[in-house]
Amino acid sequence: MSSNPITEYGLTAVPASTTQILNDPTTKPSSPPPAFTLPSFPIPSTALAKRIQAYAKTHLPEPTYNHSLRAYYFGQAIRRYRFGSTEGPSVWDFSDETYFLSCLLHDIGTTEENLRKTRLSFEFYGGFLALDVLQHDQNDAAVAPREQAESVAEAIIRHQDLCGIGKITAVGQLIQLATIFDNTGAYADLVHQDTIEAVSTAFPRLKWSSCFVETIHRENGLKPWAHSTVLGEEFPARIMGNKLMAPYE
Repeated sequence: MSSNPITEYGLTAVPASTTQILNDPTTKPSSPPPAFTLPSFPIPSTALAKRIQAYAKTHLPEPTYNHSLRAYYFGQAIRRYRFGSTEGPSVWDFSDETYFLSCLLHDIGTTEENLRKTRLSFEFYGGFLALDVLQHDQNDAAVAPREQAESVAEAIIRHQDLCGIGKITAVGQLIQLATIFDNTGAYADLVHQDTIEAVSTAFPRLKWSSCFVETIHRENGLKPWAHSTVLGEEFPARIMGNKLMAPYE
């Protein structure tokens, strides 16, 4: 792993446009995605990763926690298949730990407690909360370096910033691809059906589609200015119309 915090923590700028990213002929695979199993992508075993996983499991409802783990495995499968064939160092070679932390905390702002304790949109509050949680441990034993914590916060704040111009961090782009895949079934050609089956069995959806849509509506009711409103009513409709994941609901 690089000692450069920009590359190690996934802060390298990449196009925000998923169309541009996925149509890049220099990284486009020549074969369909392979089937991956969960052991293909071990969960990081560092003290920091273990602390944040315990924090997420304690603070997130089970459907949200499971979604966060699915985002980790689906994102890793997408990264390995779609961006792992480049020769030499790649902007996608950031640490597994950074991506894992981003996945675990990306929806921390959606809990009932956190929705109601702030006027901020859930992604923004979640990013600020993650920044604090990652850098402070009561025992000072498992804290994230500032650059890593900021990368995670940036990815969380922008994980619903689905725009077609400008740039985003590599970690931010991957978590967008993974969460949109899990939430709407988009980019179905990036993950093998057996991988979907294995991940969904290990981390059941528990009616995640309706759960997430209810959360969106609840936040938009509490905060009519919320960032989720920029996605329009078609976004909840896409979630409820997720045919790829419907068998696992």
